[in-house]
Amino acid sequence: MDFHSVQVNAAPSMKTDQDRVDGALGISPANSSDRQSPGWCHDGANQPGFEAAPAAASPPPPGPGKEKPSTAGLASSGAPGEEATAASTSAAGPAWPMTFTSRILRPQRALRGSLPFLALATGCLSPRRAGSGCAPHGGRLRVLVDMDGVLADFEGGFLKKFRAAYPDKPYIPLEDRRGFWVSEQYRQLEPDLSEKAISIWESKNFFIDLDPLPGAVEAVKQMANLEKTDLFICTSPIKKYRYCPYEKYAWVEKHLGPEFLEQIVLTRDKTVVSGDLLIDDRPDIVGAERTPSWEHVLFTACHNKHLELVPPRRRLYSWTDDWKAVLDSKRAS
Repeated sequence: MDFHSVQVNAAPSMKTDQDRVDGALGISPANSSDRQSPGWCHDGANQPGFEAAPAAASPPPPGPGKEKPSTAGLASSGAPGEEATAASTSAAGPAWPMTFTSRILRPQRALRGSLPFLALATGCLSPRRAGSGCAPHGGRLRVLVDMDGVLADFEGGFLKKFRAAYPDKPYIPLEDRRGFWVSEQYRQLEPDLSEKAISIWESKNFFIDLDPLPGAVEAVKQMANLEKTDLFICTSPIKKYRYCPYEKYAWVEKHLGPEFLEQIVLTRDKTVVSGDLLIDDRPDIVGAERTPSWEHVLFTACHNKHLELVPPRRRLYSWTDDWKAVLDSKRAS
């Protein structure tokens, strides 16, 4: 399968939310028809549907912990997969993992298996090895920060909208949440609740309406201004892409500012993204790379707070925790 290189630049004088995101993805008003191409981020408000991209032989790794895990159809990366069928591809999006940033498109291949891999890549995808420290960046520290559950309050936003949409249905209080997969715990409560849960985060305005977690915005802005520190927001969009990718860009612009649009990495597989630290609330992050370059620092969330980590694994309990000490210790290692 052939892919074509596309230069992407952020436009500095964008007016509307759509224009600002189009600019970050390199779609000019004269070429607004590009938004109708499958795989582009947009709000989908005027689009009844999309032509499906060709289905891959194996399904991609899951999104940001939203879909139900499955023992069938596991991707070669080892991540919990979702069954990929011709019927589901049109509704759920392309049948291969996609990595988005706002700079340049280049073809890549997953390191294992035959799953096609398409990347909008920056230096974040340069080859590195675990334990390589900061030397490849000339002493700079590259920090990858997850979005849902780390910057944005996914769990709180989900529970609020679920109770509003299904007031007569049982729900799981945040203090009782266990496990990364929201839909799976709701399925255990009642079988039909899994699909109802999924419908919440697949709906329009779910991601843009999420509140920032306490201290997240301030911490990320401070981190981005630290000397010899490169910060990227590394987040996984859900496969039903009609709203999610666009709203993630819009959320970042709304809460962090348009300058952070250049720092977004959207990917279904974080193991292929190069960095020194990954701050993420998912306990198990697997993918094409068996030994990712980054150290995973588990961000504490309601669903993982009961887990005991085996050293040298470590946590960041909240953004009021001493996150600077985590970065400093990594620099010194």
